[in-house]
Amino acid sequence: MSENQYMQLALELASKAVGRTTPNPPVGAVVVRNGEIVGQGFHPAAGQPHAEIYALEESAERAQGATLYVTLEPCNHQGRTGPCTEAIIAAGIERVVVGATDPNPEVSGTGIKRLAEAGIKITSGTLVDECRRLIAPFAKHITLGLPFVTLKMAMTLDGQTATSSGDSQWISNETSRQHVHLMRDQSDAIMVGIGTILADDPLLTTRLTEGGKDPIRIIVDSKLQIPESARVFDSASTAKVLVVTTEYADPAKLKKLQDSGVEVIVTPANEGRVDLLAMIQELGSRDIQSILLEGGATLAAEALRCQIVDRAAIFVAPKMLGGNDGRTLFSGPGCKQLKNAIRIKDMQVHHFDDDILIEGEIV
Repeated sequence: MSENQYMQLALELASKAVGRTTPNPPVGAVVVRNGEIVGQGFHPAAGQPHAEIYALEESAERAQGATLYVTLEPCNHQGRTGPCTEAIIAAGIERVVVGATDPNPEVSGTGIKRLAEAGIKITSGTLVDECRRLIAPFAKHITLGLPFVTLKMAMTLDGQTATSSGDSQWISNETSRQHVHLMRDQSDAIMVGIGTILADDPLLTTRLTEGGKDPIRIIVDSKLQIPESARVFDSASTAKVLVVTTEYADPAKLKKLQDSGVEVIVTPANEGRVDLLAMIQELGSRDIQSILLEGGATLAAEALRCQIVDRAAIFVAPKMLGGNDGRTLFSGPGCKQLKNAIRIKDMQVHHFDDDILIEGEIV
Protein backbone atom coordinates (compact mmCIF):
# COMPACT_ATOMS: atom_id res chain seq x y z
CA MET A 1 0.00 0.00 0.00
CA SER A 2 1.08 3.60 -0.63
CA GLU A 3 1.33 6.49 1.84
CA ASN A 4 -1.97 7.85 0.55
CA GLN A 5 -3.68 4.47 0.96
CA TYR A 6 -2.63 4.18 4.58
CA MET A 7 -3.92 7.70 5.23
CA GLN A 8 -7.13 6.89 3.37
CA LEU A 9 -7.63 3.95 5.74
CA ALA A 10 -7.10 6.30 8.68
CA LEU A 11 -9.74 8.63 7.21
CA GLU A 12 -12.20 5.75 6.87
CA LEU A 13 -11.61 4.80 10.49
CA ALA A 14 -12.17 8.38 11.64
CA SER A 15 -15.41 8.61 9.66
CA LYS A 16 -16.95 5.93 11.90
CA ALA A 17 -17.26 8.48 14.68
CA VAL A 18 -18.27 11.60 12.75
CA GLY A 19 -21.00 13.36 14.73
CA ARG A 20 -20.08 11.59 17.98
CA THR A 21 -16.85 13.24 19.11
CA THR A 22 -17.99 16.81 19.85
CA PRO A 23 -16.35 18.92 21.21
CA ASN A 24 -13.38 16.91 19.87
CA PRO A 25 -12.64 16.23 16.19
CA PRO A 26 -12.94 12.78 14.58
CA VAL A 27 -9.49 11.23 14.15
CA GLY A 28 -8.19 7.96 12.71
CA ALA A 29 -4.78 6.32 13.07
CA VAL A 30 -2.92 3.39 11.51
CA VAL A 31 0.41 1.85 12.60
CA VAL A 32 2.49 0.22 9.84
CA ARG A 33 5.68 -1.79 10.28
CA ASN A 34 7.60 -3.26 7.35
CA GLY A 35 4.60 -2.77 5.07
CA GLU A 36 2.19 -4.54 7.44
CA ILE A 37 -0.66 -2.88 9.32
CA VAL A 38 -0.10 -3.80 12.96
CA GLY A 39 -2.51 -1.43 14.68
CA GLN A 40 -5.41 0.86 13.93
CA GLY A 41 -7.98 2.91 15.82
CA PHE A 42 -10.23 5.94 15.91
CA HIS A 43 -11.46 8.37 18.56
CA PRO A 44 -15.02 7.20 19.38
CA ALA A 45 -16.23 9.98 21.70
CA ALA A 46 -15.10 12.83 23.95
CA GLY A 47 -13.53 11.45 27.11
CA GLN A 48 -12.50 8.23 25.40
CA PRO A 49 -8.89 7.48 24.34
CA HIS A 50 -7.68 9.16 21.17
CA ALA A 51 -7.15 7.31 17.90
CA GLU A 52 -3.39 7.03 18.37
CA ILE A 53 -3.81 5.29 21.73
CA TYR A 54 -6.10 2.60 20.31
CA ALA A 55 -3.72 2.04 17.39
CA LEU A 56 -0.67 1.82 19.66
CA GLU A 57 -2.40 -0.55 22.07
CA GLU A 58 -3.30 -2.88 19.21
CA SER A 59 0.20 -2.82 17.77
CA ALA A 60 1.84 -3.33 21.22
CA GLU A 61 5.57 -4.10 20.90
CA ARG A 62 5.29 -4.05 17.11
CA ALA A 63 5.04 -0.25 17.30
CA GLN A 64 8.80 -0.16 17.89
CA GLY A 65 10.38 1.30 14.74
CA ALA A 66 7.00 1.57 12.97
CA THR A 67 5.29 4.43 11.13
CA LEU A 68 2.13 6.02 12.50
CA TYR A 69 -0.37 7.52 10.04
CA VAL A 70 -2.82 9.91 11.71
CA THR A 71 -5.40 12.23 10.17
CA LEU A 72 -4.77 15.05 12.66
CA GLU A 73 -1.65 16.26 14.43
CA PRO A 74 -1.27 14.35 17.74
CA CYS A 75 -2.18 16.35 20.81
CA ASN A 76 0.56 17.60 23.12
CA HIS A 77 -1.51 18.74 26.08
CA GLN A 78 -3.34 17.24 29.04
CA GLY A 79 -7.10 17.20 28.56
CA ARG A 80 -9.54 14.50 29.58
CA THR A 81 -6.82 12.14 28.40
CA GLY A 82 -3.02 12.43 28.41
CA PRO A 83 -0.94 13.84 25.54
CA CYS A 84 -0.69 11.45 22.60
CA THR A 85 2.80 12.71 21.78
CA GLU A 86 4.21 11.12 24.93
CA ALA A 87 2.50 7.80 24.19
CA ILE A 88 3.91 7.83 20.64
CA ILE A 89 7.42 8.53 21.92
CA ALA A 90 7.16 5.83 24.61
CA ALA A 91 5.95 3.27 22.05
CA GLY A 92 9.10 3.70 19.98
CA ILE A 93 7.41 4.98 16.82
CA GLU A 94 10.10 5.95 14.29
CA ARG A 95 8.06 8.11 11.91
CA VAL A 96 4.74 9.94 12.01
CA VAL A 97 2.75 10.87 8.90
CA VAL A 98 0.24 13.64 9.65
CA GLY A 99 -2.72 14.63 7.50
CA ALA A 100 -3.73 18.03 8.92
CA THR A 101 -2.20 20.20 11.61
CA ASP A 102 -4.39 21.11 14.57
CA PRO A 103 -6.53 24.17 13.67
CA ASN A 104 -6.62 25.28 17.31
CA PRO A 105 -4.35 28.36 17.22
CA GLU A 106 -3.26 27.72 20.82
CA VAL A 107 -1.86 24.26 20.11
CA SER A 108 -1.27 24.12 16.34
CA GLY A 109 2.16 22.73 15.54
CA THR A 110 3.12 21.90 19.12
CA GLY A 111 2.46 18.18 18.70
CA ILE A 112 4.64 17.96 15.60
CA LYS A 113 7.34 20.02 17.32
CA ARG A 114 7.40 17.73 20.37
CA LEU A 115 7.69 14.60 18.23
CA ALA A 116 10.47 16.13 16.13
CA GLU A 117 12.36 17.13 19.27
CA ALA A 118 12.20 13.47 20.34
CA GLY A 119 13.91 12.45 17.10
CA ILE A 120 10.82 11.14 15.33
CA LYS A 121 10.69 11.76 11.58
CA ILE A 122 7.68 13.83 10.51
CA THR A 123 5.83 13.96 7.20
CA SER A 124 2.96 16.45 7.17
CA GLY A 125 0.22 17.21 4.64
CA THR A 126 -0.64 13.74 3.32
CA LEU A 127 -4.22 13.89 1.91
CA VAL A 128 -4.44 17.24 3.68
CA ASP A 129 -7.59 18.40 1.84
CA GLU A 130 -9.50 15.24 2.80
CA CYS A 131 -8.26 15.47 6.39
CA ARG A 132 -9.25 19.13 6.68
CA ARG A 133 -12.67 18.37 5.23
CA LEU A 134 -13.15 15.70 7.90
CA ILE A 135 -12.52 18.16 10.73
CA ALA A 136 -14.16 21.25 9.16
CA PRO A 137 -16.85 21.55 11.88
CA PHE A 138 -14.24 21.26 14.64
CA ALA A 139 -11.98 23.78 12.90
CA LYS A 140 -14.72 26.40 12.58
CA HIS A 141 -15.92 25.90 16.14
CA ILE A 142 -12.46 25.98 17.73
CA THR A 143 -11.45 29.14 15.85
CA LEU A 144 -14.72 31.11 15.70
CA GLY A 145 -16.95 29.47 18.29
CA LEU A 146 -19.61 28.86 15.62
CA PRO A 147 -21.21 25.71 14.20
CA PHE A 148 -20.45 24.48 10.69
CA VAL A 149 -23.72 24.59 8.70
CA THR A 150 -24.47 22.29 5.76
CA LEU A 151 -27.47 23.22 3.65
CA LYS A 152 -29.19 20.08 2.30
CA MET A 153 -31.93 20.33 -0.32
CA ALA A 154 -33.43 18.25 -3.13
CA MET A 155 -34.78 19.44 -6.45
CA THR A 156 -35.94 18.25 -9.84
CA LEU A 157 -33.82 18.68 -12.96
CA ASP A 158 -35.72 21.90 -13.69
CA GLY A 159 -34.93 23.32 -10.27
CA GLN A 160 -38.16 22.76 -8.35
CA THR A 161 -38.68 21.29 -4.89
CA ALA A 162 -42.43 20.70 -5.03
CA THR A 163 -45.42 21.05 -7.31
CA SER A 164 -47.72 24.04 -7.15
CA SER A 165 -49.96 22.06 -4.78
CA GLY A 166 -47.03 21.45 -2.43
CA ASP A 167 -46.52 17.77 -3.33
CA SER A 168 -42.85 16.96 -2.68
CA GLN A 169 -42.80 13.31 -1.59
CA TRP A 170 -40.61 12.20 -2.96
CA ILE A 171 -38.35 14.32 -5.16
CA SER A 172 -35.29 12.17 -4.39
CA ASN A 173 -35.10 8.39 -4.45
CA GLU A 174 -34.85 5.96 -1.54
CA THR A 175 -31.06 5.62 -1.81
CA SER A 176 -30.65 9.39 -1.56
CA ARG A 177 -32.99 9.54 1.41
CA GLN A 178 -30.95 6.89 3.20
CA HIS A 179 -27.85 9.02 2.64
CA VAL A 180 -29.68 11.96 4.19
CA HIS A 181 -30.28 9.84 7.29
CA LEU A 182 -26.55 9.14 7.37
CA MET A 183 -25.95 12.90 7.19
CA ARG A 184 -28.30 13.33 10.16
CA ASP A 185 -26.48 10.58 12.03
CA GLN A 186 -23.19 12.42 11.47
CA SER A 187 -24.48 15.85 12.55
CA ASP A 188 -24.78 17.33 16.01
CA ALA A 189 -28.05 19.00 15.07
CA ILE A 190 -30.65 19.28 12.32
CA MET A 191 -32.45 22.57 11.64
CA VAL A 192 -35.75 23.38 9.91
CA GLY A 193 -38.11 26.33 9.82
CA ILE A 194 -41.63 26.42 11.20
CA GLY A 195 -43.01 26.16 7.65
CA THR A 196 -41.59 22.65 7.36
CA ILE A 197 -43.10 21.66 10.70
CA LEU A 198 -46.56 22.98 9.78
CA ALA A 199 -46.50 21.48 6.27
CA ASP A 200 -44.95 18.06 6.92
CA ASP A 201 -45.01 17.47 10.70
CA PRO A 202 -41.69 15.58 10.45
CA LEU A 203 -40.03 13.49 13.14
CA LEU A 204 -36.54 14.72 12.16
CA THR A 205 -35.00 11.50 13.46
CA THR A 206 -32.31 9.23 12.02
CA ARG A 207 -33.72 6.09 10.44
CA LEU A 208 -30.91 3.91 9.17
CA THR A 209 -31.11 0.15 8.74
CA GLU A 210 -28.42 -0.26 11.38
CA GLY A 211 -29.96 2.34 13.72
CA GLY A 212 -28.10 5.60 14.22
CA LYS A 213 -27.95 8.68 16.42
CA ASP A 214 -30.77 11.23 16.53
CA PRO A 215 -29.36 14.77 16.28
CA ILE A 216 -30.57 17.72 18.31
CA ARG A 217 -33.63 19.14 16.53
CA ILE A 218 -33.64 22.93 16.08
CA ILE A 219 -36.90 24.60 15.01
CA VAL A 220 -36.70 28.23 13.86
CA ASP A 221 -40.11 29.62 14.79
CA SER A 222 -40.20 33.42 15.03
CA LYS A 223 -43.79 33.67 16.35
CA LEU A 224 -43.90 30.35 18.22
CA GLN A 225 -46.49 28.76 15.96
CA ILE A 226 -45.37 25.19 16.59
CA PRO A 227 -48.26 22.95 17.72
CA GLU A 228 -47.81 21.27 21.08
CA SER A 229 -48.79 18.05 19.30
CA ALA A 230 -45.95 18.29 16.74
CA ARG A 231 -44.39 14.87 16.15
CA VAL A 232 -40.91 16.27 16.65
CA PHE A 233 -41.65 16.27 20.38
CA ASP A 234 -42.50 12.55 20.37
CA SER A 235 -38.84 11.52 20.36
CA ALA A 236 -37.58 14.23 22.72
CA SER A 237 -36.35 11.49 25.05
CA THR A 238 -33.72 10.36 22.50
CA ALA A 239 -32.60 13.82 21.36
CA LYS A 240 -33.18 17.35 22.56
CA VAL A 241 -35.56 19.73 20.77
CA LEU A 242 -34.62 23.42 20.71
CA VAL A 243 -37.26 25.91 19.58
CA VAL A 244 -35.77 29.28 18.61
CA THR A 245 -38.15 32.23 18.69
CA THR A 246 -38.32 35.99 19.30
CA GLU A 247 -39.99 38.44 21.65
CA TYR A 248 -43.01 38.24 19.33
CA ALA A 249 -43.82 34.82 20.79
CA ASP A 250 -46.95 34.46 22.92
CA PRO A 251 -45.63 34.46 26.54
CA ALA A 252 -48.34 32.04 27.67
CA LYS A 253 -47.47 29.51 24.97
CA LEU A 254 -43.77 29.94 25.63
CA LYS A 255 -44.27 29.13 29.31
CA LYS A 256 -46.50 26.17 28.49
CA LEU A 257 -43.85 24.68 26.20
CA GLN A 258 -41.14 25.25 28.79
CA ASP A 259 -43.29 23.68 31.51
CA SER A 260 -43.66 20.60 29.31
CA GLY A 261 -39.87 20.27 29.09
CA VAL A 262 -39.25 21.96 25.74
CA GLU A 263 -36.21 24.23 25.66
CA VAL A 264 -37.02 27.56 24.05
CA ILE A 265 -34.34 30.06 23.01
CA VAL A 266 -35.47 33.67 22.62
CA THR A 267 -33.29 35.71 20.26
CA PRO A 268 -33.52 39.32 19.09
CA ALA A 269 -35.82 39.88 16.12
CA ASN A 270 -34.45 40.95 12.75
CA GLU A 271 -37.28 42.41 10.66
CA GLY A 272 -39.74 40.35 12.69
CA ARG A 273 -37.81 37.07 12.32
CA VAL A 274 -35.25 35.19 14.37
CA ASP A 275 -31.88 36.88 14.05
CA LEU A 276 -29.92 33.99 12.53
CA LEU A 277 -26.54 35.49 13.42
CA ALA A 278 -27.51 35.78 17.09
CA MET A 279 -29.00 32.28 16.95
CA ILE A 280 -25.88 30.69 15.47
CA GLN A 281 -23.69 32.32 18.13
CA GLU A 282 -25.96 30.94 20.85
CA LEU A 283 -25.85 27.46 19.34
CA GLY A 284 -22.07 27.61 19.12
CA SER A 285 -21.87 28.50 22.81
CA ARG A 286 -23.69 25.21 23.48
CA ASP A 287 -20.86 23.24 21.84
CA ILE A 288 -22.90 22.41 18.74
CA GLN A 289 -20.25 21.93 16.05
CA SER A 290 -22.27 20.78 13.04
CA ILE A 291 -25.78 21.58 11.82
CA LEU A 292 -27.63 20.00 8.90
CA LEU A 293 -30.00 22.68 7.59
CA GLU A 294 -32.89 21.02 5.77
CA GLY A 295 -34.80 24.12 4.72
CA GLY A 296 -37.35 25.07 3.56
CA ALA A 297 -37.07 27.82 1.03
CA THR A 298 -37.50 30.83 3.33
CA LEU A 299 -35.05 29.70 6.00
CA ALA A 300 -32.54 28.49 3.40
CA ALA A 301 -32.56 31.84 1.59
CA GLU A 302 -32.21 33.79 4.83
CA ALA A 303 -29.35 31.54 5.96
CA LEU A 304 -27.47 32.21 2.72
CA ARG A 305 -28.14 35.94 2.98
CA CYS A 306 -26.79 35.99 6.54
CA GLN A 307 -23.75 33.97 5.41
CA ILE A 308 -24.10 31.27 8.05
CA VAL A 309 -23.96 28.40 5.51
CA ASP A 310 -20.58 26.73 5.03
CA ARG A 311 -21.41 23.85 2.71
CA ALA A 312 -24.17 23.04 0.23
CA ALA A 313 -25.42 19.53 -0.55
CA ILE A 314 -28.01 19.55 -3.33
CA PHE A 315 -29.67 16.37 -4.56
CA VAL A 316 -30.85 16.52 -8.18
CA ALA A 317 -33.44 14.00 -9.35
CA PRO A 318 -33.97 13.11 -13.05
CA LYS A 319 -37.51 14.51 -13.03
CA MET A 320 -39.06 17.65 -14.48
CA LEU A 321 -42.29 19.33 -13.42
CA GLY A 322 -42.49 21.10 -16.76
CA GLY A 323 -43.81 24.47 -15.64
CA ASN A 324 -42.97 27.55 -13.62
CA ASP A 325 -45.69 27.27 -10.98
CA GLY A 326 -43.84 24.86 -8.68
CA ARG A 327 -41.73 25.72 -5.68
CA THR A 328 -38.04 26.56 -5.97
CA LEU A 329 -35.09 26.03 -3.64
CA PHE A 330 -35.14 29.58 -2.29
CA SER A 331 -37.82 32.18 -1.71
CA GLY A 332 -37.36 35.93 -1.75
CA PRO A 333 -35.04 38.13 -3.80
CA GLY A 334 -31.66 36.86 -4.95
CA CYS A 335 -28.63 38.71 -6.28
CA LYS A 336 -29.17 41.08 -9.19
CA GLN A 337 -25.93 40.37 -11.06
CA LEU A 338 -24.18 37.10 -11.87
CA LYS A 339 -20.88 38.46 -10.57
CA ASN A 340 -22.47 38.46 -7.10
CA ALA A 341 -23.68 34.85 -7.31
CA ILE A 342 -22.82 32.55 -4.42
CA ARG A 343 -20.07 30.24 -5.60
CA ILE A 344 -19.10 26.69 -4.67
CA LYS A 345 -15.54 25.40 -4.36
CA ASP A 346 -14.08 21.97 -3.65
CA MET A 347 -17.08 20.54 -5.49
CA GLN A 348 -17.83 16.83 -5.37
CA VAL A 349 -20.41 14.84 -7.32
CA HIS A 350 -21.87 11.54 -6.10
CA HIS A 351 -24.43 9.20 -7.64
CA PHE A 352 -27.24 7.57 -5.67
CA ASP A 353 -28.87 5.30 -8.23
CA ASP A 354 -30.32 7.81 -10.71
CA ASP A 355 -30.02 10.82 -8.39
CA ILE A 356 -26.97 13.10 -8.31
CA LEU A 357 -25.63 14.81 -5.19
CA ILE A 358 -23.62 17.97 -5.82
CA GLU A 359 -21.84 19.32 -2.78
CA GLY A 360 -19.11 21.80 -1.99
CA GLU A 361 -17.96 24.65 0.21
CA ILE A 362 -19.67 28.04 0.03
CA VAL A 363 -17.30 30.80 -1.09
